[in-house]
Amino acid sequence: MRPTTILLLAALLLNAAPVWAHHAFAAEFDGNKQITLKGTIAKMDWINPHAWLHIDVKDADGTMTRWMVELGPPNSLLKRGWTKQSVPPGVEVVVVGYQSKDGAKRANGRDITLANGKQLFAGSSGTGAPYEKN
Repeated sequence: MRPTTILLLAALLLNAAPVWAHHAFAAEFDGNKQITLKGTIAKMDWINPHAWLHIDVKDADGTMTRWMVELGPPNSLLKRGWTKQSVPPGVEVVVVGYQSKDGAKRANGRDITLANGKQLFAGSSGTGAPYEKN
């Protein structure tokens, strides 16, 4: 094999690595286990490939538990009306989404309702989730 061919193949394989690393909804979340979380925003991570909303939820026994809610990509959220100012820490929210398969305090968010009643769609299309809006 010529060195040019080897370099070309190596470049193609390296560029494909991020595609292999990306997960599908069904790999991590249970589409049959829809949950509703009511809590207070602790922080929002605007990172790729998915943004994360961290909320503090009061358990039945009164203890606070931090949940991590996976959202769509930041660019998709911005196109759907999200802003960095729309989800500040301390705001009460209701999150409808799907529980992680491993039972961790992690969910894939679909719909977020803010304390003022404003609803934000949190997902990204084409994930394989059972409930997707346009």
